[in-house]
Amino acid sequence: MDLTSTQKRFLNEWMDFLKIPSVSADPEFKNDVKTAAEWVKNALQKAGCLKTEIIKTPGHPIVYGEYLIDSSLPTVLVYGHYDVQPPDPVELWDSPPFEPIVKATEIHPDGAVFARGACDDKGQVFMHIKALEVMLNEGELDCNIKFMIEGEEEVGSDNLEEFVKNNKEKLNCDIILISDTGMISKTQPSISTGLRGLSYMEVTVTGPNRDLHSGLYGGSVANPINILCDMIAKLHDKDRKVTIPGFYDRVEELSQEDRNEMAKAPFDLEEFKSSIGINAVQGEAGYNNEERRTIRPTLDVNGIWGGYIGEGAKTVIASKAHAKISMRLVPDQEWNEISDLFSNYFTSLAPEGVKVEVLKHHGGYAYVTPTDTIGYQAAHKAYNDTFGIAPIPSRGGGSIPIVPMFEKELGVKSILMGFGLDSDAIHSPNEHYGLFNFFKGIETIPRFYHHYIALLRQQ
Repeated sequence: MDLTSTQKRFLNEWMDFLKIPSVSADPEFKNDVKTAAEWVKNALQKAGCLKTEIIKTPGHPIVYGEYLIDSSLPTVLVYGHYDVQPPDPVELWDSPPFEPIVKATEIHPDGAVFARGACDDKGQVFMHIKALEVMLNEGELDCNIKFMIEGEEEVGSDNLEEFVKNNKEKLNCDIILISDTGMISKTQPSISTGLRGLSYMEVTVTGPNRDLHSGLYGGSVANPINILCDMIAKLHDKDRKVTIPGFYDRVEELSQEDRNEMAKAPFDLEEFKSSIGINAVQGEAGYNNEERRTIRPTLDVNGIWGGYIGEGAKTVIASKAHAKISMRLVPDQEWNEISDLFSNYFTSLAPEGVKVEVLKHHGGYAYVTPTDTIGYQAAHKAYNDTFGIAPIPSRGGGSIPIVPMFEKELGVKSILMGFGLDSDAIHSPNEHYGLFNFFKGIETIPRFYHHYIALLRQQ
């Protein structure tokens, strides 16, 4: 890809942003998260925001910016996050996670930036900041813009709801625009019309009061690691359905007609398997692969540990075993209810000889947005303008728990204009984001504003 001087500048600024290790989950990076917030504030100022501020919370700060033309004009609120996932396991990265580099790939022959946060969500947030700069430079902005960029999305946005409740006037808007999702491919854009909810849990199984010699005690005491594995295995049946009583009671069942419409989206199962290096897929019986990862609830172990994991051998029976478990939820599952159902059921699975602790970390509700709104129609036209093909509405498998909260507290819909790809390895080693996608986002976002205002004027 031959970049213009402006595109080169945008790329260099983006890479500077990616060098900041803004890992919200690890207290060791607290100062780096603060540095990232300051960087975003400065970037908003340079792009043209007339007002910017860093707002403290009990956790990591929120960055606010605005470019207000006239209170009588519509207002778009842009939401995103500047915090990133931990880079672990670092040894699996081909290059250091906070030393961004551009490399060509099969999917991105023109190059992609490899770094933690390249796509999720620094690259996509930065698209919106640069889109504002472009619109102001070209005199094409005909509405008000506000930015709310937070630093705790990757740890559950614990302080965002309180901020929103206390700042409704500041955040007053007509629509919320978010790019923290993806699209089908570089040649077939899509608009996310649904997100799954989330319940994130941590469990600990405790046996003896200390690690024990496995020769002296093996076979006579409950081994917490063995017990934890047995308990986890009981969370699914042979058809890969979750066994928690009541888990499916509120699940929205889509009609066959709706499922047939979803199936029209292009999908190659062999390509999917090849892209992640597997030879078979697995999931709930009675549903195809795409349905399993978008419209069905799931339960997955995200981490499991205990005992000795260092080099060489140490023959012990661990005193404790731990696991982190997430459940992706669908309409109309209530995440607090699901968390309690999990806690009660998981505790009931424990045999005598061990104690079980269950910690509820965070969660959120599923979200579905209609396709007949002006916001959706504006996004549809914008993608069609820049990609030359109509976008397909699609349900996403991920979660953005604050989206339904925005609608509840601010009374407005969110439009999910994502430009990432499933192959971008977000939350994984070697996360990356294609230059094509990044610059196409900067090109498409201003078209959304153009069509949004034009459609409103036609009412």
